[in-house]
Amino acid sequence: MRNSFTLIVTFATVLWAGTAMAQDAAGQNKVSNFLLGNGLEVVVIPDRRAPVVTHMLWYKVGGADEDPGKSGIAHFFEHLMFKGTKNHPPGEFSRRVAEIGGQENAFTSNDYTAYFQQVSPDALKTMMTYEADRMRNLILTDAVIGPERDVILEERNSRVDSDPGGLLSEEIDATLYQNHPYRIPVIGWKQEIEKLNRTDATAFYDRFYSPNNAVLVVAGDVDATNVRALAEETYGKVPRGPDLPPRVRPQEPEQNASRTVTMSDQRVTLPSFQKSWVVPSYASAERTGRDGEPEALDILSEILGGGIRSRLHQELVVKRGIAASAGAYFTGTALDDTDIVFYGSPRGGAKLEEVEAAVDAEIAKVIADGVTPDELDRARNRFLRSLIFARDSQAGMARIYGSTLTTGGTIEDIDQWPERVKKVTVKDVQDVARKYLDQSRAVTGYLLPKTGKAG
Repeated sequence: MRNSFTLIVTFATVLWAGTAMAQDAAGQNKVSNFLLGNGLEVVVIPDRRAPVVTHMLWYKVGGADEDPGKSGIAHFFEHLMFKGTKNHPPGEFSRRVAEIGGQENAFTSNDYTAYFQQVSPDALKTMMTYEADRMRNLILTDAVIGPERDVILEERNSRVDSDPGGLLSEEIDATLYQNHPYRIPVIGWKQEIEKLNRTDATAFYDRFYSPNNAVLVVAGDVDATNVRALAEETYGKVPRGPDLPPRVRPQEPEQNASRTVTMSDQRVTLPSFQKSWVVPSYASAERTGRDGEPEALDILSEILGGGIRSRLHQELVVKRGIAASAGAYFTGTALDDTDIVFYGSPRGGAKLEEVEAAVDAEIAKVIADGVTPDELDRARNRFLRSLIFARDSQAGMARIYGSTLTTGGTIEDIDQWPERVKKVTVKDVQDVARKYLDQSRAVTGYLLPKTGKAG
């Protein structure tokens, strides 16, 4: 959305769903990809269940690619892309989408920015024409920049500054990542947003918005031959941009201290906590010789906190009744080292300290005793079931491929993931728990009522 600045897709869902599409038994839904002469990568995902097509353009730039002192420029530029170009006045693109009953949206994360429309197949060429046009023909003036910057500041105020949970999340990230730009919020720090100007926007546009820094994903009632012809006719006319250097960012040093972040606010009625560790993503593990660890981390987070069948939910919510919520998640689709997070909040007369101790105890059990083969099998099966729902959404499938390809992954990675996850053993799960879930390196965040009481 134009007022959205993050997107999380779990790598497990990404790759199970992608493989199901790429290896369709009938061969009719085979995913294909090709490269245009100007460097634009194109992925086609046929899905002929309905006369609808999702057209999604991804740029390999996000909040973590910004220059120091320019936080929020990636998200800011997402907004500016909806302004006028040399060929079309402001609002015309959106009006055309609305006139044909289509939908559009956009979003920015740490690692990518994406724009999409969902329309009937006969409108695909029109969408490509408009999207290719704004790739290089935006009109950026002070009259455009100023008002939109005010919109971003109001968005930050409503979504972060007015939300205790949002403020705490920023503080946790800034503490968890000591050196990496993931520590900086995607929407940007307020004092830096206020200084963003036309020069900043133009430099960002010229540097990152080019076909050779983008991935086009087209999903729906289409075939690869037609998509290629339309892409050549529209995007193919956009000149190749400057070759960008590899996306090498400052990396995290070894972390040797536990840290605590506490926020009290009168708007908080139910206290909560979350505990985070820095762990490898799929992309960073491949680059640094930690192959297999992200697969094991996915299984670990699923077993401990992946839903109502997880250990945390069953023990804390169902059996003991001390938690209103308890779970975990692992953000595997990041370009660099990412995080694994455990969380909980108390119920009834239970104290927050009691919930945190119970979560820590479940983590300690896995470190000491591991998981069972049955838990491992059931976690895999839950991943498999999740693909059924992922395949039901064209936009979801486009996001799956786009997020993978813009964070260092390939279609081959998507195809091969099930075989890799099948190789995960109970020992692998225990090993990553022992290696990464060290309480002496955790960052724990507490969100408390203004009184400061924990429960």
